[in-house]
Formats: sequence, structure tokens, C-alpha cells
Amino acid sequence: MVRRNIPPGSQTSLREANRARLLESLKRHGRLTQVELAGSTGLSPATVSNIVKELTASGILHTSFTSRSGRRATLVSLARQVGLVAGVHYSSRSLHIAIADATRTVVSQTTLPLPVDHRHDAELDRLSLLLSDMMESLGGSVSDLLAVGLAVPAPLDPRTGMISTPGLLRGWDGVDIAASLSARIDRPVFADSEANLGGLAEAREGAGRGAASTVYIRVGHTISAGLVVHGDLFRGVNGKAGQIGHVTIDENGPVCRCSNRGCLETYAAGPALLALFPPAERMPRLSDLIQASEDGDSGARRVIADAGRHIGIATASLCNLFDPELIVVGGELAGAGETLIAPMRHSLERTALPTAAGLPEIVETTFGEWAETRGAIAVALDHVSVAADVAAVSA
Repeated sequence: MVRRNIPPGSQTSLREANRARLLESLKRHGRLTQVELAGSTGLSPATVSNIVKELTASGILHTSFTSRSGRRATLVSLARQVGLVAGVHYSSRSLHIAIADATRTVVSQTTLPLPVDHRHDAELDRLSLLLSDMMESLGGSVSDLLAVGLAVPAPLDPRTGMISTPGLLRGWDGVDIAASLSARIDRPVFADSEANLGGLAEAREGAGRGAASTVYIRVGHTISAGLVVHGDLFRGVNGKAGQIGHVTIDENGPVCRCSNRGCLETYAAGPALLALFPPAERMPRLSDLIQASEDGDSGARRVIADAGRHIGIATASLCNLFDPELIVVGGELAGAGETLIAPMRHSLERTALPTAAGLPEIVETTFGEWAETRGAIAVALDHVSVAADVAAVSA
């Protein structure tokens, strides 16, 4: 990427800085009206209008018309031809892949089941082939991807790219996951935990958009949380922030996969819930449990409600520490809706410290099973640098 030597403080330098600020805002939020762009960038409406006209003419931006509060408004987004990124989500039992353009519009997606205790080498090899096939179906190749975002079901140490707590994801320990995939496909890869990326998607373009701080609680075969402040993730020093699934509920309880006793996961995560049913009742998957609950099975409803109660108690502790504005619930078990969320809400009301403003609202994820993949797309776009005539990837 060629850069000109522009004197700092010059009119040209100021104009380029303003363009960069506007482009970063669109990368972060997806689509915004010109009025919203003025608010998010701090630029005057006239300056925004001029930049939008200039970059639309050069093919970097796309504009359309929408309505805001009954008035016509110009909606602005990055142009699709800026390039493509991929979002990938490895959960405990499934793989989601989506390819999207710079407007976050998904142009291809697929989902596949995963075996229990899947290993990084076999799965990253398979992912490389899948990405190649998907790009070929779009008339391109993997080399056309600007970046790939990757979500995994365990916390990652931001300094090493490895699982921060050994044993939480067997078969993936001791591996720089992003670097390992990048070596296979020769594209930049940026990895984070599934809860973090689900939280990023909800905070930037989903249920948490506009909230100052959001907690995304992912409940499925594992339980974890993503903490987002003003649209940015809080990971902690070792990437372990938000590991609510390993909050101790009973110090004399069952041994958890993390080697501690009585963690929230041993009472409310998928394996613990499904183990409560005898084999004769055929409850092998969380989707079966949710379906039984919807069909009126009182035992299934009770199991989900008890899980919600336990999660709500742990969430109250998280609220006392982090004090979020909003709580978003995602993951496979979020499909149970109010059967899960109502007991969470009740536990929060009973055990969280009250405030004059009231307790944070608890809502269901906007994007369902694709929230983490959309967050992976967002983190990939975060690392794509868009200039007036070029798209490059930042380190």
C-alpha cells in the first residue's frame, strides 16, 4: 500500500484523517445514516456529506435511502467491491462458516456437525478445504479473502493466541490457532473466544447496539460470557474475562472439566442437563430438550428453568462486579426463550445489588446460532484497512 508523504497539519492531512475516521466508523457499525455518521465521528454534517459524495464516486462507499423518524435519510455503507471476509465459529458440536462483503451482507454460509472432542489439526484442515470450496462457488479463491475471523469455544490468551486455560478445549491446547489456520490458507486470521465474538456482534449491530456496556452470556454445551464496553471487548490479561461457567456454585459439587469442583457448568451446561434424563427418554441433544419443553414436557421445562436459576445467580455476581447496562443471552439453550430467561431474571432480581436505575434488562440474542459467526466477521473487518483506492489488512 503506497502512502504519500503528507505534511502533518496540512489541509490534505486533515481531509485524509476525516476520511479515515468516517471509514472506521462504518467498519465498526456497518451501515449508518449521514446524521448518525456525524454523531459517531464528531464531524460536521457538511464534512460528512462531502466525504460521502467523494468516496461514493470513487467506489468505496455505497448509499441508499431509508427512513428515520418518518423523515428520508441517506444510508451509507462500505461498497461490496471493497472485498470479502470470512467468519468461522467452532462451537463444541458444530461449525458455522459465513463469507460476507464489507457491508456485512452474507453471500455464502454453511454449517456442519462436529464430533465430540474434535482436534485442531483435522478441523483446520477441513476448514481450509471448505473455505476454498465456498470461494470457488462464488467465482473466486481463498486468496481473495481480505481476512478471516475465528471463534472458538474457549478463552484465548491475546498474547500467545493459545487456549489460556489448558483442558478447556481438548485437542486444541498449545496451539496458536490463528497462526495455524493462517499457515494453511495464507490469509490473515484473527481468533477469539465464541462468547467474546458473540458479544461483539450483539453490541455493535444486535440487541446491545446503543448500550454503553453489554454482557453476552452464551449457554450451550459450555457457558461463558463476553464483556463489551462502548463497542470494544474487555478480555483481561490472559483472555479469561467472562468465564462465568467456571464460577463456583458449590465447592463440594461435581468435578468440572477445568478440574475445579461445583462450577456453574456442572449444573447448567448442556452435558449436565442432558445427563439428568435416562437413555430411554432419548434426549441426546439440547435441541431435543428444547423441543420437549416446547411440547409441554414438564420435566424438560423444569430442567431448563433450574438451569436459568443457577445462571441467574452467577449473573448477579457478574452484574455486581461489571455493572452492565444490558445482558444478552445466546447459545443453543437460548432457544428455550422465556423458559430459561424468566428464572434468570428472577434470580437476578433476588441476588443482585439494586440501584436507583434498576437492574439490567435480560434479552435473547438477535442473531441466534449465527451471533458468534457475525462477530467473527466483525473482527475480520476490524483488521481491514480501507483507503481511497485500496483495501489492505492491518496487523
